[in-house]
Amino acid sequence: MNTLLARPTCPHRLPLAVPVGWLFLICVVLAPCAPAQNDRPPWARNSKTSNASSSSTDNSSDPLQDRAKIKVKVDLVNVLVSVLDEHNRPAPDLPVDAFQLLDEDNPQTIAVFEKETQQPLDLALMFDASLSTQLGQPAQREAATRFIQQVLRPGDRLAVYAVDENVTQIAAFSDNVARLQDAVKRIPQGAGTSIYDAVFLGSRGLARQGADRRSVIILITDGGETTSHADFDTARREAVRNGTLLYTVVIRAIKNENGRNTAGEHALETITDTTGGAVFYPDSTSQLGEIFDRINRELRTQYRLGYYPTPRGPADTYRHIEVSVVRPALPQVPSASTATVDTSTPPAGYSVRHRKSYYTGLP
Repeated sequence: MNTLLARPTCPHRLPLAVPVGWLFLICVVLAPCAPAQNDRPPWARNSKTSNASSSSTDNSSDPLQDRAKIKVKVDLVNVLVSVLDEHNRPAPDLPVDAFQLLDEDNPQTIAVFEKETQQPLDLALMFDASLSTQLGQPAQREAATRFIQQVLRPGDRLAVYAVDENVTQIAAFSDNVARLQDAVKRIPQGAGTSIYDAVFLGSRGLARQGADRRSVIILITDGGETTSHADFDTARREAVRNGTLLYTVVIRAIKNENGRNTAGEHALETITDTTGGAVFYPDSTSQLGEIFDRINRELRTQYRLGYYPTPRGPADTYRHIEVSVVRPALPQVPSASTATVDTSTPPAGYSVRHRKSYYTGLP
């Protein structure tokens, strides 16, 4: 017995026994109820009608018609800015007119301004677990456990990573302080050091945590790159693409440059500066607590500047940003010799850190 494919049928049902003549007449009368070509499956459609339908579809997607549709995608660019005084302390309470923001050298209007951003934190705390860092690891872990207790606030999340020849997540992103502290104590000893992989994979992991959050990597390492699959450009590009803020703590067991991997240190300095973070070189592991305190204060006193790029750059490109602190214009006092106030000179002792570029995204 052959099995036939089920086909669309007319809703009118015929009697089981109908004379042939009447059958012909009924089919003629009921022909209008036959299914329309567009309602039939592809194998049952008339090729001519199908082609016409296809042609109609093609016309509906005419580029000239598409141009009439609103396709402009205007995205707010957020820039986190750290302003420090001459003592490397956060400088709070600056007004919005104290900031000048350039996008590809074009002045921008600041649409969003927060003196202390309320965006929650996602932190990737990454430890170099290679053999070369073994001596300093007990002090590093002790300082990190205190930092976890100090830095996490409602809405924040932190994950713990071990970096050696691999990059391994020891604890997933959470706000469970006890679990995260325990993960720091359980970091296994490794061999090589994959610094570029750490920045690359850490940035990707942070990007998956959601929008409208701050993505931060805190990397503790001796700066010696040996086993990464990613290279310098790949790591830096991924950090910029995902808006990652990198803080690097370089533990130098050897103070003399002749015995250190200074190329790795310089590479980390470049990536860190590009993201708007900071590099720290403690003289001893006893200074780690103070460094973590500085990072925590900075994260809690960052300014948030948001703007809509004008003009907007092409899709799939990297755009340069420059933020500076200028002297706010003083009120003009009418007089015979009114002097112009110079707003281009930054206040003495202020330093500004921010990400140097952003990715425009795909079209």
